Amino acid sequence: MFCLCVFLQLAALERQIFDFLGFQWAPILGNFLQIIVVILGLFGTIQFRPRYIVVYTVWTALWVTWNVFIICFYLEVGGLSKETDLMTFNISMHRSWWREHGPGCIRRVVRPSSPGILEDYSYVSVTGCIIDFQYLEVIHSAIQILLSLIGFVYACYVISIFMEEEDSFDFIGGLDSYSYRQPPQEHVELKPVKPVGK
Repeated sequence: MFCLCVFLQLAALERQIFDFLGFQWAPILGNFLQIIVVILGLFGTIQFRPRYIVVYTVWTALWVTWNVFIICFYLEVGGLSKETDLMTFNISMHRSWWREHGPGCIRRVVRPSSPGILEDYSYVSVTGCIIDFQYLEVIHSAIQILLSLIGFVYACYVISIFMEEEDSFDFIGGLDSYSYRQPPQEHVELKPVKPVGK
């Protein structure tokens, strides 16, 4: 579980950095929650706290759903458009950092010549990208889904192990009435009881 959590944290941190560079506030919030819940799941595994692992499994289902939405958003499935400001909560016009800084991309700043447009506002022209930015975002989300599904299966396995251990322990009497050192007796010897007062 530790190695899986390390991979989940590294993937979330890498994604968090690039989402910060693109000022994409919705993914930043999601990545932050992912980092916190993975730490909580790791703590629950180490400290034998099944409730924390249950929280992790519920969050993992939500995280997979979020990443499927991001894939649909960047591939423009079902009327979604990657040109909207949905990922920035309509606060700014920023887009994915990979849009201008992807592998092989040549970024050119073009000053508008139209009157009435502010001088410091510039248009950016991007050419020569090896992989378009939306496919890089889809790859990031697909990796998150793959790691999360592995984490979900492993968390369910750990929860089942913890539940079996809880069921096998007798909290009232300490150990069960049949100890592993003494075989259970098949015949119980009964002794007569003398009546009191006669």
